[in-house]
Amino acid sequence: MSAQDDLPKLLGDCVHCGFCLPTCPTYVLWGEEMDSPRGRIHLMQQHAEGAPLNAPMVQHFDQCLGCMACVTACPSGVQYDRLIETTRAEVEREHPRSLKERAIREAIFRLFPYRRRLRALRGPLRAYQKSGLDRLVRRSGVLERISPSVAAMERLAPPLGKAPRLPEFVAARGKRRATVGMLTGCVQGEFFPGVNAATARVLALEGCDVVIPGNQGCCGALSLHSGREDEARAFARRTVETFESADVIVVNSAGCGSAMKEYRALLADDPAWAARAEALSAKTRDLAEFLVELGPRAERRPLPVTLAYHDACHLSHAQGVRAQPRALLGGIPELTVMEIAEPDLCCGSAGTYNLLQPEAASALGDRKAVNVDATGAELLVAANPGCSMQIATALQRRGAHIAVAHTAQVLDASLRGLGRDALVGRTS
Repeated sequence: MSAQDDLPKLLGDCVHCGFCLPTCPTYVLWGEEMDSPRGRIHLMQQHAEGAPLNAPMVQHFDQCLGCMACVTACPSGVQYDRLIETTRAEVEREHPRSLKERAIREAIFRLFPYRRRLRALRGPLRAYQKSGLDRLVRRSGVLERISPSVAAMERLAPPLGKAPRLPEFVAARGKRRATVGMLTGCVQGEFFPGVNAATARVLALEGCDVVIPGNQGCCGALSLHSGREDEARAFARRTVETFESADVIVVNSAGCGSAMKEYRALLADDPAWAARAEALSAKTRDLAEFLVELGPRAERRPLPVTLAYHDACHLSHAQGVRAQPRALLGGIPELTVMEIAEPDLCCGSAGTYNLLQPEAASALGDRKAVNVDATGAELLVAANPGCSMQIATALQRRGAHIAVAHTAQVLDASLRGLGRDALVGRTS
C-alpha cells in the first residue's frame, strides 16, 4: 500500500508525546511548535481533513530538513519519513510556488543529478577558485543580494583539484572474497572523486572485485527527498537496470544509500518494477556496513591522528548505521576517535536544504562546527558529501583549521601505510 493510501493510519500513529521535540533541528533553533515533527503532523492532519496547502503551511513543511532524527527518537514508531515525503510530493503537485522559487529549484534539479553537467561546471569553477575571485565575490556580498541560494551554492563548493577517473573494473588484491557493484554518485563523483578512488582501493585491498558501471546515473536521492516523485522513479528505474545483476551494491554516500534502500517503497505500486526494486534495495549496503559484514583481512597500519566522527543523518537515522563506521575506525592502530556533542542534531546540509533554506542551514552548520571544534580533533570524518561541504564551510567561517575526510579515505591511508600526512591538511 502506498503512503498516500495509508496516510490516515500513519497520521494516527502519532500520540503527540513530544519525544521528538528535542531531536528536531528546527524546533531546537526556533522553539516553534509548527516547526517540530509533532506540529507538522498536526498540519498534515489538517490538510488531510480538507485544509488547503497555503503558504504558511507549506513554509513549515519546507523548513523540515527530513533528517529523520525524530524517527529514531519516537517511542510510537511514527513513520515520519514516509509522511514528510508524501506531503512534499503533494506540495509539489498542488502548491503554486513563486517564480523565484521555481527558478532556483529548477536550477538545482537540472544540475546536481546530472554528472555530465556537473563535470562541465568543474573547469570554470576550478579557474574561478584559483583566480582568487571567489574571495572577492564573498567579501562584496553581491551574490547574497542577488540570491541567498546562489550565494550558498558558491560558498559550499569544495576546493577542486584534478579529478581521477575510475576504470569500470578494479580487481581484488589476493584471493577474491566478493564481487561488488559500486555507485559513484553525482556530487560525490565530481566534487569528491578522491573518495570514490579510496573506496575502490579499500574494497580491492579487502579482496573484492569492484565493478563500476560507466553508464550509471543519479540514484534519485535529491528528487525523492524533495517530493519530485516521478523524477525520482525515473532515476530509480535506471539505477535498478544498471545494478540488478550485481551480488551487492556498495554506496559511500549516505543520502544515496538511503534512497536506494527506499526503492522498495518508491516503486511498490509499479507491477513491472516492484520486485526488481525490492531485490535491489535488499542488496544495497553502505561501505562501512558492507566492510563490517565482510570482516577485515588487509593489514591496518598505524595512523597517529585524532579525529571527530560525524553521524550523517541518512546513515545513522535513515539506515541505522552507527556502530559500523566506529568499528572500522577503531580497528586502526594509534587512531583516536572523538565523539561530537549533539551527535543526532543535523548539520544543516540535508540534500538541497542548505541551498533552499540557507539561513537555517548556516545556523545549524555553525552549531555543528562549534561542537566539532570543541573535540580538539585535527580531522573531521563524515560519510556524506553534503555533510562534508556543509561542515567544512562552517569550520572555515569559525576559523577552525580542521581537515575533512571520508571514512574510506582514512581506511585507505591506513591500509596503504600512507601515514598521517595523507589526511591532515586535507580539505575534501
